[in-house]
Amino acid sequence: MSTTTVTPVITLTDNAAAKVAELIAQEGDDQLALRVAVKAGGCSGMSYEMFFDAEADPEDHEAIFGTVTVRVDPASAVHLAGATLEYNNGLQDTGFKIENPNAKRSCGCGQSFS
Repeated sequence: MSTTTVTPVITLTDNAAAKVAELIAQEGDDQLALRVAVKAGGCSGMSYEMFFDAEADPEDHEAIFGTVTVRVDPASAVHLAGATLEYNNGLQDTGFKIENPNAKRSCGCGQSFS
């Protein structure tokens, strides 16, 4: 059974939760959750990874935002604690963006950090 965190490792804004819910609905599988992870690599040393996953690990940190379940593995949780996933749909700024208070610096693309 997954660990439900009282304080989520990463928080989804309302716009992000709505967009993720829309994308999961398009997949047609209500068992899918959003998995947010950190892996070594990218231009700043670490990079973010987001994908849909139906598999829960007992060690995962799990939080629910509306109809969206978010899972984070313990190793990634250390790097993502207190982060926020945003979604913007503007003329110049469209897509998901992670605001991470743990990042000392990030690259221009916003997909990697150190």
